[in-house]
Amino acid sequence: MSPRPDADSPPHDFDCLVFIGRFQPPHLGHLAVIHEALKRARQVIVLVGSAWQARSLRNPWRFDERRRMLRTAFDEEDNARLEIVPLLDALYNNDVWVRDVQRKVRDIAAPSQARLPRIGLIGASRGQSSYYLSLFPQWESVSVPMVEGISASQIRERLFRSPAAAADYASTGASHDLPPGVVEKIRAFFATEPYQQLVEEQQLLDQYRDAWYQAPYPPIFVTVNAVVVQSGHVLLVKRTAAPGKGLHALPGGFINPHERLLDACLRELRERVRLKVPEPVLKGSLRGQRLFDEPHRSWRGRTLAEAFYFALRPEQQLPRLKPVKGGDHARWVPLADLEPDGLFEDHFFIIQNFLGLPADFSEP
Repeated sequence: MSPRPDADSPPHDFDCLVFIGRFQPPHLGHLAVIHEALKRARQVIVLVGSAWQARSLRNPWRFDERRRMLRTAFDEEDNARLEIVPLLDALYNNDVWVRDVQRKVRDIAAPSQARLPRIGLIGASRGQSSYYLSLFPQWESVSVPMVEGISASQIRERLFRSPAAAADYASTGASHDLPPGVVEKIRAFFATEPYQQLVEEQQLLDQYRDAWYQAPYPPIFVTVNAVVVQSGHVLLVKRTAAPGKGLHALPGGFINPHERLLDACLRELRERVRLKVPEPVLKGSLRGQRLFDEPHRSWRGRTLAEAFYFALRPEQQLPRLKPVKGGDHARWVPLADLEPDGLFEDHFFIIQNFLGLPADFSEP
């Protein structure tokens, strides 16, 4: 629990101000909001989103890395009033996400003089604060002028375009966007294997963009995924190449031009994982389907995924999977072993949508 101010300390407008963001990475715009929050509240809660996501170009740094970056930007006194906690994404269920935010703030916000704390939600104007306000009408809203010219997505592109360009940016231009402590930790990140893998993914993304550069409209891709469950296990493939090398993913892929969505899904199960279950049995096991369309769900750009949920009858023996030469490795994974940071893109949340997996995790 954060300490209470001394009697000589100036009064604060709020007992607690809440700032929600992804901080990929923490930049000077984020710091401007937090500094204003520290002026106006005796306690500040920073909720760090995408806390359990696997590394990707959109989410390069894990929660603990971002927390350390944020801590470097404040002195000991301010850090004592900052609570920096992880927040799980709930891409397709706002109610689950809102409940998680409410619970974390309720458990952290300290009462003042035996009364309920005055809580506010703070954010940059023209940012997402107006959207957040509609989800938390019980809290007051505080807007901070946006720091112009700083974009987290542009910073990430500069850092992962190439190691040489990243080193040049860290040496010459990063001070206009990032606090010194964050720059130092990013430089250390350059020497890691995850950084090299993300550079490779950026190169693949650039190839995708170049291929569609002449298109009259931005491309929209359509894919299918299969959620196949039997006896407490889900069928997954382990990706053997970038993007997402080493992560588990749902079986699936692109649809063919003259193919219905369900037929595309069955074809992927037949060709990619060689699932030894007759097609009539799979069709008879279909329990649901849904379109997953979060705008940032895929690394390649706007990608819609139609997912099909197959609940196979419980058996003592799980269906056999025949290895595909040169393909991803398929296996049955116990549901208890599923973690968001081990799955590709939004595949954990697709599974969660159909199976209702718990949304509470211990701090990463």
